[in-house]
Amino acid sequence: MSNNNKQPRQPRVRKYRLTLADDQTHRQIKVAKFSRWSFFLTVAVVFVTISVCLMMLIALTPLKSFIPGYPDADTRKASVQNAIQIDSLRNVVSKWEFYSENLKRVFAGEDPVRIDSIIRNYSAGYDTLDAGGFRQSDSLLRQTVMEAEQFSIGPGKNRALPIEGKHFFTPLKGLVTEKFEQVTHPYMVISAPASSVVMAVLDGTVISADWSEENQYTLIIQHQDNIISIYRKNQKLLHKAGDIVKAGSPVALVGSSGGDDREYISFGLWYDGKAVDPEKYISF
Repeated sequence: MSNNNKQPRQPRVRKYRLTLADDQTHRQIKVAKFSRWSFFLTVAVVFVTISVCLMMLIALTPLKSFIPGYPDADTRKASVQNAIQIDSLRNVVSKWEFYSENLKRVFAGEDPVRIDSIIRNYSAGYDTLDAGGFRQSDSLLRQTVMEAEQFSIGPGKNRALPIEGKHFFTPLKGLVTEKFEQVTHPYMVISAPASSVVMAVLDGTVISADWSEENQYTLIIQHQDNIISIYRKNQKLLHKAGDIVKAGSPVALVGSSGGDDREYISFGLWYDGKAVDPEKYISF
């Protein structure tokens, strides 16, 4: 009798059917058959696809700016500006370290650090800097200045007035497009309309007036107290070597004779055989 009351064993379900039918007519509209594993696989594929689409939508569109903690445009701009300022501060610190090291060496009676060694360090860090060409150009310029010093019209070492006490005329009223840099760029570039007049910064004597393929028309003036002013890349020179010029008098005309469409001059100021920043003493 116990065998008659025993419930029959239900068969194990292996397939499922999902039917979409009309509620009134019971007509089957769509039928989908699937197993348990295919259902989980389909759900996983759909989940991964949706997740990837959302990640791409957020990463490649401005929607990422709405994520809490993500930097907006102003924050990124500020970070770039901070990076530029940090780089500038590093350059300033390097210059002060170079200055303090030379000062210590002078006080200790040792030879100061040569600029050529600094140039080699720059060439090791920047492939675009032609250190050899720069050293050659810088050496030629230094040689020119040293040769010019023998024509000094000032009292030599017994200077009555240092460079800080001089009243300089502005050589050219224009836009400063390149600043002075002691090591890699010992002069400044001033842009102005074509044929603008270039003026002498101080009274002096023209010790060089010539043309070269690199610097075009170049004028070098020797002033009192071992001060030399250099005007390069002119369109035309108004004086020749040996002429005496007055401060504020015309000495050249702006423009490049080398086929360049820019109108500018390259101005340098030397004191005691060293290039100095003109903007420290002249108002541009």
